[in-house]
Amino acid sequence: MALIYLESKDNPKIKHLRGLIEQNTYRKKQGQTVLEGTHLCLAWLEQSRQITSIFTTEKAIEHEDFDKIAEQYKGTVFVIGESLYKELSTLGTSLACLAVVDIPSSSHALNFDADTLILESIQDPGNVGTLLRSAAAAGIKQIVSTKGSASLWSPRVLRAGMGAHFAVNTYENVELQDILQKFSIPVYVTSSHESESLYSKDLTQPSVWILGNEGQGVSDYALANAAAVSIPQPGGQESLNVAIAGSICFFEMVRQRI
Repeated sequence: MALIYLESKDNPKIKHLRGLIEQNTYRKKQGQTVLEGTHLCLAWLEQSRQITSIFTTEKAIEHEDFDKIAEQYKGTVFVIGESLYKELSTLGTSLACLAVVDIPSSSHALNFDADTLILESIQDPGNVGTLLRSAAAAGIKQIVSTKGSASLWSPRVLRAGMGAHFAVNTYENVELQDILQKFSIPVYVTSSHESESLYSKDLTQPSVWILGNEGQGVSDYALANAAAVSIPQPGGQESLNVAIAGSICFFEMVRQRI
């Protein structure tokens, strides 16, 4: 493991790292993203995936958690100052570790007979990452996001997903109209309008779940081409957070299948 010390924030390596952290268009152009924190880095390495480079600090490189990464990673580690790291980091409280990796391209065509989660214009990175984490835990292996959704492979979504990305196949910037009619399994949307209780549905067979924008919900097209389900709320709240609602749906599906 080679160590290279960088001091200037204008160093091309630092500029590249900053672009990957801050700009979705730059990530797409470069085909790379950034994993932040030792947990994500170790989860990535445990999947036998390659890390291009790692950025850390002198203090962090002495930590035992970093030793675990060094056992598997033999590439270059760029050591930067604490203040520069804090300026770059989106997490702030974890052990200093920013790993540049190539964004995986899905090697599988979309399976129209398999459990699928479709994110329709969900914009909050925390919600997107949480939904991926819950879906992966429930055994859903296909995640589709439409245009207008937060980038699935942004550092913030990756952080919220806690490694869920590495267990699923992801498909981004998909037009709902291009795929919805191709599914041969039930398609559900969460909605409080003209819907039936989630708990009245038979979810023992593969299903598609469409979850919509935090403020506006799912589109009219989704509502017209799916069965609307609601989650009973005896407490009378207007609505649930989309990540909470999705998680309830996924694990009702799991409950029925056990």
